[in-house]
Amino acid sequence: MIYILVSPIIGVFLLLMISDREKNLLKLIALNFSFLPFVGLLFTWVFFQKSLANFQFVTKIFWFPSLNLNLTLGIDGISIFFLLLTTLLIPICILISWNSINHKLKEYLISFLILEFLLIGVFCILDLLLFYIFFESVLIPMFLIIGVWGSRDRKILASYYFFLYTLLGSVLMLLSILYIYYQVGTTDYEVLLTFSFSEAEQKILWITFFISFAAKVPMVPVHLWLPEAHVEAPTAGSVILAGVLLKLGTYGFIRFTIPLFPQASFYFTPLVYTISVIGIIYTSFTAIRQSDFKRIIAYTSIAHMNLVMLGIFSFNVIGLEGALFQSLSHGFVASALFLIIGVVYERYHTRLVKYYGGLAIVMPLYVTIFLFFTLANISFPGTSSFAGEFLILVGSFKSNTSVTFLGATGVIIGGCYSLWLFNRIAFGNLKTQYTKKFIDINKREFLAFLPLIIGTLITGLLPDIFLTTMHTSVNNLIEFIYF
Repeated sequence: MIYILVSPIIGVFLLLMISDREKNLLKLIALNFSFLPFVGLLFTWVFFQKSLANFQFVTKIFWFPSLNLNLTLGIDGISIFFLLLTTLLIPICILISWNSINHKLKEYLISFLILEFLLIGVFCILDLLLFYIFFESVLIPMFLIIGVWGSRDRKILASYYFFLYTLLGSVLMLLSILYIYYQVGTTDYEVLLTFSFSEAEQKILWITFFISFAAKVPMVPVHLWLPEAHVEAPTAGSVILAGVLLKLGTYGFIRFTIPLFPQASFYFTPLVYTISVIGIIYTSFTAIRQSDFKRIIAYTSIAHMNLVMLGIFSFNVIGLEGALFQSLSHGFVASALFLIIGVVYERYHTRLVKYYGGLAIVMPLYVTIFLFFTLANISFPGTSSFAGEFLILVGSFKSNTSVTFLGATGVIIGGCYSLWLFNRIAFGNLKTQYTKKFIDINKREFLAFLPLIIGTLITGLLPDIFLTTMHTSVNNLIEFIYF
């Protein structure tokens, strides 16, 4: 696992040694060293033993042995796809920024490589305290990406929104981790699984973890930072924000909150259901009335991630597998939709929907890709979202039929705003009074879309490839919290 973690850091050191004037060399080094972990993880997936519930490829580095604090790395069927998604999207982010970022290019590329290093650490570290350190450190490069390379005047405000909302929510979580260390004597994840907290302790600790992870999902009412951050972030920032950073919250619930505090998780399930359903319906209706291209997709992301929360707290294998599968699917589809926005914004420098129309005539390839991901966004059969949302709804139906019915309304409303948005962009009259020259997507942009198209199709048509990998780990987690 070490080689996957250190590859981006090696890339950072190489970038620091190269002159700022060598822009093409800087981009090539960043692209290659960000892509190497993905190649390594593909080989890891090939040799991954699907029948084992334990963590595999475990590496332990002694950090403070006298304090029982060690850097332990490992993956299982739950974390491997988050890692693959992260290491796929970072190279895509660098590729789509090839011509659009010229100001402080070296620092921009270093920020993305450090972000990749931290995200890989979040998904494979098996120590609660170190997880928290990496979990919060992700904020620093993302804060810079939004604040320095954002696209509009409100970028500084948006970066502070993002930083403060997500950081302040995690302060209580740090106090809880220190309390856990005081009680257990270690923050090693596998040791913590063997320790049983009292019901009162579980409830208090659960609330502190919930506040932290809910801000990352994000759940209503701590969701206000996301539309603002998306609108002001550069295209690559929006891609990684929607594709990976929103998954940190759901991963935290699955990895830590539910197995460490199972009684409290059952106790607070009605609260999670209520907030999730409100989030799905409220943000879906809010998306309909938006006029900014990015803000529409930002609100749809909140609705989809709240649907994932229903799957997580269904407490059955089908629902939890659906939540993981939908998280992976959302990483492909939402990232592609923000890429689609970035293509036209780079050309015409506006994201207001009213300035577009009739692009099917002059940008047929662009509109074809847009249609494909619009259908994926509304869970069209054959796409990854259909499989993920179907599993979530089946799993939650076994747990609570009323919540499933209300959650499913988000899927229906999603069809309304997605198809209406596509109709306004692709059809109608060309707005030649605003735009005189129309250019379809180029080879570099198509290359960025290609892995997302392939990923959406493979996960939609052959979901069992992914479900069999995660099944043993998910089944083991469900058995653990019940027995």
